[in-house]
Amino acid sequence: MSSAKWLRPAGIVLTFLFLASTSQGAAQEPGVTIAATEDMARASKLLNEHQVDEAIALLSQLEQKDPKPPGLDAKLGKAYYEKRDYPLAITHLERALRDDPGDGESTQLLGLSYYLHGRLPQAIPLLEQVQSELPRPDVTGSYILGVSYLQTQRWEKARLAFAKMFSVPAESARAYVVLGQMMLRQQFEDPAIPVLKKALELDSRIPMAHFLLGEIYLFKGDEKLGLEEFQQELELNPIMWLVYWRMGDAYARQENWNEAERALKQAIWLNQNFTGPYILLGKVLIKKGDPQLASGFLEKAVKMDPNNYLAHYLLGQAYKELGRDEEANEHFKLTQSLRAVKEP
Repeated sequence: MSSAKWLRPAGIVLTFLFLASTSQGAAQEPGVTIAATEDMARASKLLNEHQVDEAIALLSQLEQKDPKPPGLDAKLGKAYYEKRDYPLAITHLERALRDDPGDGESTQLLGLSYYLHGRLPQAIPLLEQVQSELPRPDVTGSYILGVSYLQTQRWEKARLAFAKMFSVPAESARAYVVLGQMMLRQQFEDPAIPVLKKALELDSRIPMAHFLLGEIYLFKGDEKLGLEEFQQELELNPIMWLVYWRMGDAYARQENWNEAERALKQAIWLNQNFTGPYILLGKVLIKKGDPQLASGFLEKAVKMDPNNYLAHYLLGQAYKELGRDEEANEHFKLTQSLRAVKEP
């Protein structure tokens, strides 16, 4: 099968993958009127212009005709996919592949529809087929396939998919670190521990493995083990600001305010454009009884991220302790409204 038949998704926005249309109008077949052929071409144009509802209305009219134009189910399946109506997309794409098993675009769209509809066992074989037919790895396809493997707990298959995605040797330490990171993103913390330890067995100086292990231990509430891993990461990379931020979090949980302050300031000195350390440092300084200094860091955080309700809440606390009650109440009100929007 020619690789040109496969449609390559441009990327993921939330759970919807935008697909650029490459389809042409259907050729006229015996028994199919010229008007129907023209309508198919017009539907393709509407899809290209992202007028999905109009395309579906036109194609639905063609469904009532006998004989139906060739490629109608493929076109309807694609339209419903772009509308995010995955059950109807699946219905039409299954029919399209029964009519033409070699339709690469419908194969990919059906695999993606199964995936987005949560039907991973049906999605995986189709996604595998798509990837095997492409001359070069499709990044989005490899990612989706890897996530599908993770959700079905097929760790080895996932490692191979992500290794292909990032163009690293499948048996390398880098491949295991990538797998560990992806497992954390999918909330498979416990199974990720041996994966990351395997990476360190293969290469004791591999970056990020100790950091990710520290993140897992911190998530599990073991600040001591988390700090040990963070320290080991810093031995490999002493200017990795993320590590200092997470160390500050670990020390804060232990109520070791001085060490927390030190680590968080180091994080800020290395990266002044991320709000996390500012917010946490504000909280630490309030705990240390220095609301004046805390308010400065929290004001910076609010300026950088005006919609962060935690920053507003802590700034309100700092102002309250400074006797600036009116300003404090303004930030407490903002906290409530922002939190209501973010956590309905």
